[in-house]
Amino acid sequence: VELAKLNNRRVRGYISCVMGCPYEGKIPEKNIMHVTHKLLELGCYEVSLGDTIGVGTPLQARQLFQLIANECPMEKLAGHFHDTYGQALANIFSLFELGVQTFDSSVAGLGGCPYAKGATGNVATEDLVYLLDGMGIETGINLDQLIAAGNFISNALQTKSRSKVASAKTSTC
Repeated sequence: VELAKLNNRRVRGYISCVMGCPYEGKIPEKNIMHVTHKLLELGCYEVSLGDTIGVGTPLQARQLFQLIANECPMEKLAGHFHDTYGQALANIFSLFELGVQTFDSSVAGLGGCPYAKGATGNVATEDLVYLLDGMGIETGINLDQLIAAGNFISNALQTKSRSKVASAKTSTC
């Protein structure tokens, strides 16, 4: 039975730590390719390749996605980037130029990887929307309302938003 046909639901597959693993270090591309194929064979409509500890760079992301796209259609690939080393938006931009159209993000950069020392949250949705707006891509998202939502949840969680855009737009001199 194909995974995605269960209960007539569309399923996106996820592969974490594609740019590095806190336990194994560098993951061989052939292993990522194998799991990507398996997920597509099971019926996933899309596979998200995740840099869940945030160590990837734009060149590394671009090379990995190009390699995978040699055997799997680019339109079936998505990206998931954490911003530990501040490379998430650069990684997304490099992949957007290749034709990747789907990226995960989280309001205020919430989330994270509890298994990797120093790993931070996902790329902030506010920062991604700002990038896309700056590229002339219509998202349909009101950035000011998104920032307000991120600030609201951050305050409720008693944490600071990790969004650089929110910080810049709400700071006072």
